[in-house]
Amino acid sequence: MKVHWTETAQAHLDAIYVYISRDSPEYALRMVDSLTRRSQQLADLPLSGRKVPEFETENVREVIEGAYRVIYHVKPDMIEVLAVIHGSQDILRAKTS
Repeated sequence: MKVHWTETAQAHLDAIYVYISRDSPEYALRMVDSLTRRSQQLADLPLSGRKVPEFETENVREVIEGAYRVIYHVKPDMIEVLAVIHGSQDILRAKTS
């Protein structure tokens, strides 16, 4: 199954890189690589993530990578990565900003 990153999720990934790279560009690159690799495993196991507690639907799920939540939507023909947020962020607030 194909994994598609939304513009919002790509922007989140860019922001994560910029934030971490202030202290360590090398670690920032490793974290972004880790997050993108994690999303690729969803192509083989789309239901491996848990349901997102803030939403009441089976098709919006998440996997945890380090301190980050990779939130995705399982569609019949693809996985759509919706957001990548720090675990301490409020997802309902993050999706409106």
